[in-house]
Amino acid sequence: MNQTLQPDRNDADWWRGCAIYQVYPRSFQDSNGDGIGDLRGVTARLPYIASLGVDAVWLSPFFTSPMDDMGYDVADYCDVDPMFGTLADFDALLETAHDLGLKVMIDQVLSHCSDQHPWFKESRASRDNPKADWFVWADPNPDGTPPNNWLSVFGGPAWEWDGTRRQFYMHNFLASQPDLNFHNPAVQDALLETVRFWLDRGVDGFRLDTVNFYFHDAELRSNPPAHPGGNADAPETNPYGMQDHIYSKSRPENIGFLRRFRALLDEYDNRASVGEVGDGARSLQIVGAYTQGDDKLHMCYTFDLLGPDFSAAHFQGAVERFENAVADGWVCWAFSNHDVIRHLTRWQRPGDDPAHLAKFAITLLSALRGTICIYQGEELGLPESDVAFKDLTDPYGIRFWPAYKGRDGCRTPMVWEADAPNAGFTTGRPWLPVFHAERAVDTQGPDSVLAAYRDLLAFRNAHPAMRTGDIAFLPAKNNLLAFTRKTGAETLLFVFNLNREPAQWHAPDGMAFGANLTPGFSATAGDSTVNLSGLDAFCARL
Repeated sequence: MNQTLQPDRNDADWWRGCAIYQVYPRSFQDSNGDGIGDLRGVTARLPYIASLGVDAVWLSPFFTSPMDDMGYDVADYCDVDPMFGTLADFDALLETAHDLGLKVMIDQVLSHCSDQHPWFKESRASRDNPKADWFVWADPNPDGTPPNNWLSVFGGPAWEWDGTRRQFYMHNFLASQPDLNFHNPAVQDALLETVRFWLDRGVDGFRLDTVNFYFHDAELRSNPPAHPGGNADAPETNPYGMQDHIYSKSRPENIGFLRRFRALLDEYDNRASVGEVGDGARSLQIVGAYTQGDDKLHMCYTFDLLGPDFSAAHFQGAVERFENAVADGWVCWAFSNHDVIRHLTRWQRPGDDPAHLAKFAITLLSALRGTICIYQGEELGLPESDVAFKDLTDPYGIRFWPAYKGRDGCRTPMVWEADAPNAGFTTGRPWLPVFHAERAVDTQGPDSVLAAYRDLLAFRNAHPAMRTGDIAFLPAKNNLLAFTRKTGAETLLFVFNLNREPAQWHAPDGMAFGANLTPGFSATAGDSTVNLSGLDAFCARL
């Protein structure tokens, strides 16, 4: 696509309504034949990413790590793990991305680190060393049990016994991922200095992992049972969903740290932040609190559209809850990422054409008000991979197998060339098996999912109303979704049929609109009506 069609990325508000492409480095491109994707591999594929018409690249963690949780257990915040390359490799990636007009956002895992981090090694050595309270330590109950009922997302109690200190330490995830104590200002200072390290190198922004997990209740009060329906951020097989996590995360003190984080970013030009918020029904309200005003995060995303629900009421409800919860905040919408089953698998029904469903999904995502995030491979129409237990690497999946297969199914390697060994991902043995070579990039022709993504993103970039315009829903029944996007002199009407059967939408009295502008869809305008086939989309100027 012609890069001149895209908006000016040097604008301070480049993040508002932009399209972000998430790269999971382990699985994107291997440059040295060791079977693991790396930074040089990402750099080699940046022209492909730019050709999609996106504005930014989000890189999942590449920092020094024992890889217990695939890099989300950081042992050094200011260096590159040797499996991914070197700091020089990162600098080269950054320079190439900027030459292509792409922003680079990196994943910052601040709520916890690895138990191999020097900070934790010092903290656990005694109760009176300089970093003794840099992590969340607590004495046992008189009977030797943990201090409260908090649970780990990855199974079992959120507390691990340490024999040297004769105390428990808190971990919201693996026992090898101890939680940092944000109640200690020195911890905040140290973490912000690691952020400054990357700002000084020239990164354009940060994706903040588990951003609502930073603070815990200082009194260590036990969580109450969950409300009916449980916690939407955990599979039903995980007892984590049985609690309402009002004390172990999403604490009010978090706002103060986010203001400190934003103040640091504002010392640099044109930087942005997106936070990951997982807290069930409260998520969108938290997003509102974290993004309102100009002194906290620029935007957040939640898991609201990362689940199995594929209905007009669900999509409209999620957007309206966000719009009602915020005054001037901003949201980032995604249908897939590295933590959930790919949306093509979640939403596909028997008889569906998967390529058509993929095209419909990107059309809907592109039309929503907010920034959008695309996960590597979805532009090829990749479904979830069925990884055998013997090949699993995800500790979450291993812990809950077979009821829950974990996250490896969405993390299998990118497929570039259908007939090449390992579909062009690596010349060695891939860290996860390669699936779906038949959908490789070099098989994607003019009518492919990849072509549709490029067309839709170009269409979105050509219409300011789709990037930053207001959204207003219109009356619609029977699983139809209708809304307008408006900014300045441009108003667009969108209608989506989420049924597999044809449907007709009736416009409000007096509304006049033109022909269908949506690339690749056949819906037609009648006399104050829109006629749609199954999984059809319509866009017209008003």
